[in-house]
Amino acid sequence: MHRSEGRILTTHTGSLPRPRALTELFARRGRGESVDAAAIAREGRAATRAILPRQVEAGLDVINNGEQERDSFALYIRHRLTGIGGQSQRVGFGDLDNYPEYKEAFVGANAEKVAVSNTAHLPAAIGPVGYPDTAAIDDELADFAQALAPLAGRYVESFMSAPSPGIVGSIVQNRHYDTEDAYFAALGAALRIEYEAIHRAGHVLQLDCPDLALERHVSYRDRPLADFLGFVERIVDTINVAIADIPQERIRLHVCWGNYEAPHDLDVPLADIWPTIKQARVGGFVLPFANPRHAHETRVIAEHPMDDDQILVAGVIDTLTNFVEHPEVVAERIERAAQAVGDPMRVLAGTDCGFDTAAGRGRVTPDVVWAKMRSMAEGARIASARLFGG
Repeated sequence: MHRSEGRILTTHTGSLPRPRALTELFARRGRGESVDAAAIAREGRAATRAILPRQVEAGLDVINNGEQERDSFALYIRHRLTGIGGQSQRVGFGDLDNYPEYKEAFVGANAEKVAVSNTAHLPAAIGPVGYPDTAAIDDELADFAQALAPLAGRYVESFMSAPSPGIVGSIVQNRHYDTEDAYFAALGAALRIEYEAIHRAGHVLQLDCPDLALERHVSYRDRPLADFLGFVERIVDTINVAIADIPQERIRLHVCWGNYEAPHDLDVPLADIWPTIKQARVGGFVLPFANPRHAHETRVIAEHPMDDDQILVAGVIDTLTNFVEHPEVVAERIERAAQAVGDPMRVLAGTDCGFDTAAGRGRVTPDVVWAKMRSMAEGARIASARLFGG
């Protein structure tokens, strides 16, 4: 991964707003309606071609395909794996249940959206999980390459995301394997095929691992912290096996506490999970430091440093509010992250999470998304002048 040599590079965390027509197709398919696969493919390719120049124009250096051809950051994988079908149900978020008035408003607001859900219409693992056909990822990578070609020389690096075995296994409940560890191992082996395909195509691999924080107030909400930390350790071990043949410096790992607006007062502190997350054999971490629940936790990075060859993509833009952060605020957040890491060259500016992690669920309107990106780029220029001089 490129470092911020001479100036702070900018990136984001993955999903970007999808066009309405594509979102409607994804939503219909998610509800079980018959949808023309060719129409989804056509709209997805067009969306990918459109989203790349917008990132460059907004001042982003490290760009991706915006996950335009996926209906969800994690659940898209159901269309690529064998052994997935039937139905399962996910435990609710503990912080929502603690605030029934807010939960009622939250559920009501989301019910009005034409969108894909990461919590409803969920499949289960009903047979052996495998990844026997790479046509979907091959097509997605080919579309990405075609969309990137006209932008040669206008961006620094490309990345592509894929979910961790832990988040897939937490959402898609196990109905087949005798043990949870066996299920996670099977998911890791299957996802390894996608991880390696992304690497071979020349992109930085971003592992999306909200499970390493989020599941504390979901799957492990009524269990001791030690049990959750054991889960984090098992998933990190599974990830390390799955990425064993990919150079560490070509992988960055994203952790968050769930990309939804809510109290988040049950979020596990970063200090509790960071020592275990640091065991992942990756070249960098993508962490949220813009939202009001975790902005202070850059101090954890200072107290428990990353390895000298690892980078931090610091979230300096909140993906859940339509406030456009002032560039000076962005600059201050970047400087705080650089101070925590101890080397501005090992810091990139990014977003807390994706802007549309499930198609249509994003809270920030597209015009504001791009205003936020431009503000991040301007903030990075301000911070660069202070951190590098000139």
